[in-house]
Amino acid sequence: MLKNMKKTTKSNIITYGMVIVAYVVMQALVNGGGISNLIQGLLVPLCAYSILAVSLNLTVGILGELSLGHAGFMCIGAFVSAAFSKMNATTIENDLLRFIIAIILAAICAGIMGILIGIPVLRLKGDYLAIVTLAFGEIIKNIMNVIYLGVDSKGLHFCMTKASDLNMEKDGKIIINGATGITGTPHSSNFTIGIILLIITLIVVLNLINSRSGRAIMAIRDNYIAAESIGIDITKYKMLAFSISAMLAGVAGALYSHNLSTLAATSKNFGYNMSIMILVFVVLGGIGNVRGSIIAAVILTLLPELLRALNDYRMLMYAILLIVLMLFNSSPAGIAFRERSRLKKILHKKKEEV
Repeated sequence: MLKNMKKTTKSNIITYGMVIVAYVVMQALVNGGGISNLIQGLLVPLCAYSILAVSLNLTVGILGELSLGHAGFMCIGAFVSAAFSKMNATTIENDLLRFIIAIILAAICAGIMGILIGIPVLRLKGDYLAIVTLAFGEIIKNIMNVIYLGVDSKGLHFCMTKASDLNMEKDGKIIINGATGITGTPHSSNFTIGIILLIITLIVVLNLINSRSGRAIMAIRDNYIAAESIGIDITKYKMLAFSISAMLAGVAGALYSHNLSTLAATSKNFGYNMSIMILVFVVLGGIGNVRGSIIAAVILTLLPELLRALNDYRMLMYAILLIVLMLFNSSPAGIAFRERSRLKKILHKKKEEV
């Protein structure tokens, strides 16, 4: 037991250290002008995607349920936080304080939506759960496209038809303008804040995994009937994992939205493709492997930009690398190769000790 605890602690320290070292290196490169403006512009999205990958791994890898609606929770967090920041841009002058409150609101709203969706969805399993979560994600995105929100001296005005139906005063300000979304969100996100949020996400997820609740969640994943037979509250722990995953997706949404000039609920940003991309990060990084999710998110986000010089062959190379990574991570031959490498390291270490 003590040996396993030491191994877990060592693994967690390596994960935190990897993130901190990456931050220090990238900051040094940015300050020294060692990376292009294009890569600098990807630093905040990289943090957001890493948070999304880690949070989805909690549902897919630790709980063992396939969710395809993660982008929907990200969308809620993005719009709630952006709307709050735009409404309070003059009333809360401290940019950092306003952003922190926006992140907290995003997490709370996304978590509440996670609970509301989780109540009916988590009764399903396998493909059925995946299809229903996918539908909920698309519903959330489409609802955001028909919301009109404005504010004037009388307070908030809301409708789902058109901006003129808000019936605001002449000096009223539109916050959410339907499919156009939100424009003028304060640019509060930066790489440092993104790394801090990623570390907080890791602390939450890794501590949950190694806690009593985490062991109960993994017991449900490994054997649903056996877990229920020994008195584990299935509904409680499934809802716990799903809602925490949704909350962290909301945090990622807040980070993402405060890095954009215009926020719109498009298929590219918050649709089916985004949910699939996050799932790809989790699968290629290793289902249940938190550190692998971060590495996969970084590599697969940077690859298309690094291969841009290849022009027409860029996406072909990207697809080939995806296949190679999948084979290495998931094929029996790839798993056997990693096991042999690990065994050689252990034997070499024992020889050195002798």
